[in-house]
Amino acid sequence: MARQQPPPWVHTAFLFCLLSLSGAIEIPMDLSQPPTITKQSVKEHIVDPRDNILIECEAKGNPAPSFHWTRNSRFFNIAKDPRVSMRRRSGTLVIDFRSGGRPEEYEGEYQCFARNKFGTALSNRIRLQVSKSPLWPKENLDPVVVQEGAPLTLQCNPPPGLPSPVIFWMSSSMEPITQDKRVSQGHNGDLYFSNVMLQDMQTDYSCNARFHFTHTIQQKNPFNLKVLTNHPYNDSSLRNHPDMYSARGVAERTPSFMYPQGTASSQMVLRGMDLLLECIASGVPTPDIAWYKKGGDLPSDKAKFENFNKALRITNVSEEDSGEYFCLASNKMGSIRHTISVRVKAAPYWLDEPKNLILAPGEDGRLVCRANGNPKPTVQWMVNGEPLQSAPPNPNREVAGDTIIFRDTQISSRAVYQCNTSNEHGYLLANAFVSVLDVPPRMLSPRNQLIRVILYNRTRLDCPFFGSPIPTLRWFKNGQGSNLDGGNYHVYENGSLEIKMIRKEDQGIYTCVATNILGKAENQVRLEVKDPTRIYRMPEDQVAKRGTTVQLECRVKHDPSLKLTVYWLKDDEPLYVGNRMKKEEDSLTIFGVAERDQGSYTCVASTELDQDLAKAYLTVLGRPDRPRDLELTDLAERSVRLTWIPGDDNNSPITDYVVQFEEDQFQPGVWHDHSKFPGSVNSAILQLSPYVNYQFRVIAINEVGSSHPSLPSERYRTSGAPPESNPSDVKGEGTRKNNMEITWTPMNATSAFGPNLRYIVKWRRRETRETWNNVTVWGSRYVVGQTPVYVPYEIRVQAENDFGKGPEPDTVIGYSGEDLPSAPRRFRVRQPNLETINLEWDHPEHPNGILIGYTLKYVAFNGTKVGKQIVENFSPNQTKFTMQRADPVSRYRFSLSARTQVGSGEAVTEESPAPPNEAYTNNQADIATQGWFIGLMCAVALLVLTLLIVCFIKRSRGGKYPVREKKDVPLGPEDPKEEDGSFDYSDEDNKPLQGSQTSLDGTIKQQESDDSLVDYGEGGEGQFNEDGSFIGQYTVKKDKEETEGNESSEATSPVNAIYSLA
Repeated sequence: MARQQPPPWVHTAFLFCLLSLSGAIEIPMDLSQPPTITKQSVKEHIVDPRDNILIECEAKGNPAPSFHWTRNSRFFNIAKDPRVSMRRRSGTLVIDFRSGGRPEEYEGEYQCFARNKFGTALSNRIRLQVSKSPLWPKENLDPVVVQEGAPLTLQCNPPPGLPSPVIFWMSSSMEPITQDKRVSQGHNGDLYFSNVMLQDMQTDYSCNARFHFTHTIQQKNPFNLKVLTNHPYNDSSLRNHPDMYSARGVAERTPSFMYPQGTASSQMVLRGMDLLLECIASGVPTPDIAWYKKGGDLPSDKAKFENFNKALRITNVSEEDSGEYFCLASNKMGSIRHTISVRVKAAPYWLDEPKNLILAPGEDGRLVCRANGNPKPTVQWMVNGEPLQSAPPNPNREVAGDTIIFRDTQISSRAVYQCNTSNEHGYLLANAFVSVLDVPPRMLSPRNQLIRVILYNRTRLDCPFFGSPIPTLRWFKNGQGSNLDGGNYHVYENGSLEIKMIRKEDQGIYTCVATNILGKAENQVRLEVKDPTRIYRMPEDQVAKRGTTVQLECRVKHDPSLKLTVYWLKDDEPLYVGNRMKKEEDSLTIFGVAERDQGSYTCVASTELDQDLAKAYLTVLGRPDRPRDLELTDLAERSVRLTWIPGDDNNSPITDYVVQFEEDQFQPGVWHDHSKFPGSVNSAILQLSPYVNYQFRVIAINEVGSSHPSLPSERYRTSGAPPESNPSDVKGEGTRKNNMEITWTPMNATSAFGPNLRYIVKWRRRETRETWNNVTVWGSRYVVGQTPVYVPYEIRVQAENDFGKGPEPDTVIGYSGEDLPSAPRRFRVRQPNLETINLEWDHPEHPNGILIGYTLKYVAFNGTKVGKQIVENFSPNQTKFTMQRADPVSRYRFSLSARTQVGSGEAVTEESPAPPNEAYTNNQADIATQGWFIGLMCAVALLVLTLLIVCFIKRSRGGKYPVREKKDVPLGPEDPKEEDGSFDYSDEDNKPLQGSQTSLDGTIKQQESDDSLVDYGEGGEGQFNEDGSFIGQYTVKKDKEETEGNESSEATSPVNAIYSLA
């Protein structure tokens, strides 16, 4: 959290009028005055040939000046050239090429003249040049043949352009050339190799020139390198070897300078420009460059190193930067020095530039023109564009070197004077007019303005005025007679009043009075003092994890009469408040913080008079940046040292590095973890396996997460060896009942140790002492056929490559395929009581594999009724099961089978024993005593009684219902009808009734129950069977005695009992 000081313009931007305290007095434009140049083109004016040419020249004066031009010091007649015109009320030249013409024809030196009746003003001499971007000359470049380790310079020699092109090197496929301290581009555009390596042949080299005005790039034909070497292959294992050069047979040598050549050189630079010193050296190993200055230190505030320390740049050079500098190139073989003598020259620069001179008639004055340079510049005076020596004599004017003195000036002395100071490195031209006026004081600003200022600020009130002679100016407050000067007030020579620290009591009306011999003029200003704007609760520095929410506070107090605006800056630029941000009156909230949100946040509270700033820094904890610049050193047969440069930790310290590797034989493109190291390490020894073409990368880890992987390192291949291990996870399992499949986990690239990795597979039956069977396999499985069911085998799998066999393998026991098991033995079902049934069994006699469990299926049945089948699965070691019966009446049928991986085997079936009769009787008694059963029986009895009463009533009315004996067909129309209206049923068939009954209205209706008592209302010989159901049949006898004889036998019938009561 920090309060930031507002820029100086904030508190002074609203003053009465701002003028420079030392600025020249301006003549109001309504008064007569000589011309003044206000705008002109630069001295070196380079134009684009595709556009019209514009040469600027603007001036003011009263009367308005007229313009004319010279070209190459001769009058340039614009009227004679149709392509050239001059803008209205301006001296700006426009050269139009829309109708044709060559811009090059107009190159030259131009100068503008602005003239009115009081004098002539001149512009600088403007050198017009047309930009050029010539094509590269076509050339056929032979391959460059160079010995490995030798130095090499590829020359660019770009075509001369205007301005000079920007040079850069790329391959012909537009890939940039990687530069380092061994290979780099010099300031002259050439490409320097301190020593050439075989890897430099992997690309070609093309010099490119980019031209500024045309925005075009010219490409030179590429160079192709042919490197002669003692190692004709580019072995990656040697590239970063600590003695890489000796390992490749390259002789080491002391440094020598490629640029500049020799031991000494000199260089000249102009004051104010940048000094660029360059030293490029060859040598094996590549030399390091260091810079020194004789007799002193390098200017730390202006010096910086470029191009891998091969260049020293000193900005804004001054005379004290001259002297001797030397560069030291060194490697382990020795060192060499080059001395550069620097001379600082200077084009002319102003010490005292002449300014306009305004005099009253009879006054004295002077124009001063002082400049410096190296060599010392000369001064030439001109008047109205003509040398002063050839101008008409003026007795009131005296020239004394760099000064012109005027005495008793008269109106005739008005003119524009030019001072030209020059040396071999350039020139300066300044215009200054002498104006002779007789003008009383006048105010140049609006009257009675209101000025608002902030409490405690430094404030300056200006009162712009003009008069000739120059008036004197005094200030008064609230009409008081004393002049304001001293203490908290200070009056400058130009009349500005400064109040050093505004207080509340400084509020009031201020009057400025300008006086000369011709009169006086005054103006008033009303000053109001406002309270300052202050942030009293500032945002605080915060540290946040990515994805969290952050709130920055900013509470402000301000003068209520001023309008307040609060906005935010991020990294000193206006903050765009997007969807993830919410700006409120006194805070800024950021949702889902991301890495891009890190930075400084400035709350700006501003009014039209002032502002206050408060800054806080938001630190976002993010995943680390990827490591870079991986390097392999200390290369050995079974190890290598990997070194990397850590990436930015993004504010969360790196805790670990994970080194991964990839090999291109077994799993190309697949990365595997190799090892893990603490976050404080950036170099580690990696243990390697034989015959692996390694490539490494590194991942950084911090509290937030993992970085992206680094770019991969160079490859490094280790030599081969016999395997030191055998495949793991060897198994023998049958996939069918007559085979055994031997499988194993294949060895990876780091355990193969050599080419053509294969496996020797051996097997034999266990405990048979038979000879081993063997076969060589390149995959990871082998199937042994024609095996007995589920027999143990001894198995061995041994690795082998072209360098030899692995160690003796361990023996693993496997089994041939399984089959369905036989039925469980001695399956027993016991029923100790009416609630439970106990089941027991023994394991199958022939498991034919590994038992994985038992399956029990059982179903309840009662007579012909069968319940839903239930399935239970048991573990292989369970041989008992107790079942709870659902009811004591039903029996159960059980089916039990054993299971292997193949499936369920033969099942054994048993049934539970039948329940005893006592239990059945007790069960019936139990049902008869139940409340629901008694209620049901009562309902049935009531229904039967109702039906019998209805029948009895019908019968008592005279109806006679003889029953047709043993016949259940409906009455036909031929059936005889007795006189009393009753029907007589024939008994010729003597068949039992089939459950039908004649209703009262003569129809036959099917009964709901076969044993309904209504059907037997007049029956006889009925009886009950053992389950309580009624059995009987009707016999119809016309003999009354038989009928009466039957009544005694039917006394037990409830129907007859009711009729007897009736």
